[in-house]
Amino acid sequence: MTSLKRKEGYLLIDHRNSPGVPADIARKTGLDPQLMAEGRFLESATITCAHCLGVVVKNPMRIRERGYCAKCDKYLCDHCDAKRNEPNYKHASGEAISDAILETAVKGNLGSPFNLLNKPKIFVP
Repeated sequence: MTSLKRKEGYLLIDHRNSPGVPADIARKTGLDPQLMAEGRFLESATITCAHCLGVVVKNPMRIRERGYCAKCDKYLCDHCDAKRNEPNYKHASGEAISDAILETAVKGNLGSPFNLLNKPKIFVP
């Protein structure tokens, strides 16, 4: 493995001793089915989007420049980069969104009200 660049992760898929992954499932992951077939070995760099916190497998053949958020000082996935360029966009990092959700949950303002959760449950066989 080559040394990781700043802000990159690492993905290893090793099917050298396994039957691999069916082509339809491989397509759902966004990877070429040939890379996940029986006997194959894949190493790739990954990046985590600063806004949605999704992990993107980097395409080494990509020519187009990656989205980048100067406020977060991190890369963006293509979807979040497109959203960032829309009019009336309001910046929100993935970490800020996660913190807001956790804070709301701690205050008890997330999910079902407690009085619904504590009612007796009826089971019908």
